[in-house]
Amino acid sequence: MLVDGKPYRTVWMGDDGVSVEIIDQRKLPFAFELVTLRSTEDAARAIREMYVRGAGCIGAVAAHGMFLAALECADAGDFDELFFRKGEELKATRPTAVNLAWAVDRQVKVVAGVSESDEKVALAKQTALEVADEDAAWCRAIGEHGLTLIKAIAEKKAPGEPVNILTHCNAGWLAFVDFGSATAPVYAAHDAGIPVHVWVDETRPRNQGARLTAWELGQHGVPHTVIPDNVGGHLMQHGKVDLVITGTDRTTFTGDVANKIGTYLKALAAHDNRVPFYVALPSSTFDWEIRDGVAGIPIEERSGEEVSCISGVPTGTGAENTAKDGCEIEVNLVAKGSPVANYSFDVTPARLVTGLITERGVCEASESSVLSLFPEKRLS
Repeated sequence: MLVDGKPYRTVWMGDDGVSVEIIDQRKLPFAFELVTLRSTEDAARAIREMYVRGAGCIGAVAAHGMFLAALECADAGDFDELFFRKGEELKATRPTAVNLAWAVDRQVKVVAGVSESDEKVALAKQTALEVADEDAAWCRAIGEHGLTLIKAIAEKKAPGEPVNILTHCNAGWLAFVDFGSATAPVYAAHDAGIPVHVWVDETRPRNQGARLTAWELGQHGVPHTVIPDNVGGHLMQHGKVDLVITGTDRTTFTGDVANKIGTYLKALAAHDNRVPFYVALPSSTFDWEIRDGVAGIPIEERSGEEVSCISGVPTGTGAENTAKDGCEIEVNLVAKGSPVANYSFDVTPARLVTGLITERGVCEASESSVLSLFPEKRLS
């Protein structure tokens, strides 16, 4: 997608061929900075400390991190054993997004298929590039399939009246390699000349909606409005939301959806107000082993400081230069001594999901419907 008119992906190989470049998403929207990863630990830190976030982006960075691991293992006596251990270190950084383990395991399996170190390094690099290209292609396809849903709603609207779409957190191109999942249909509709407007949840505690989704929609020229997290239900009650589309960090093959905390509440409100609730995801985000998402999906708990503190650029007299430079300040929001809990994800049961938008098409959130799109995943 475009940043000030220049195309970017969220992760790519460095010009030197032995490093990896990423966008430091912690600095957005106030500063646009790139970070160079040169080691497995750099990649692990980028995932753990949320330089990058979002299921597809995490998976792609993990795949590139395994290329860096291959470089580090090239002269080791037991390449495969060390390579596996470095993969486990990457997998331990964040537990909920399934793309992370999927990408690491894919690299381990592929690299084990050749014997020479130089072949292993070359194959790890090739696989990292394939993971990124696949992610971008899948998200583009998600956009095409989701476009049909938006077009159907638009055809029932008065001429020029926008389709109002609510999303939660950031499932845009910043959360993947390109195009995004939840935003891909929005971009496709906007580019096709269909009037759209996006309600952007601020998405506490890290404000990925206000900071990231709003920024990338603005870069693409898509009309949008940032709202507090708790406004969605009100908007639905008053007919101001035509469609909800969210992303997901892990979805069971039975249709249960783990996504940013607060998604479950949006699904409940949508169900109560008969607003279609869709989840967009590439197949790499399916968990083909867990049947019950509420009982089985691990929910990451992060530091309470993400809740008790908030950062941004100063406003008011004398703050212009600081804001222009992208320098942020952090302030405390919580009464001194009050304990804080920070559950990062929740699980929306399949019964509340209208449908899943994948690279192969749209299906119901049910085992039979999912497997009809992905028959190769049926258990023998």
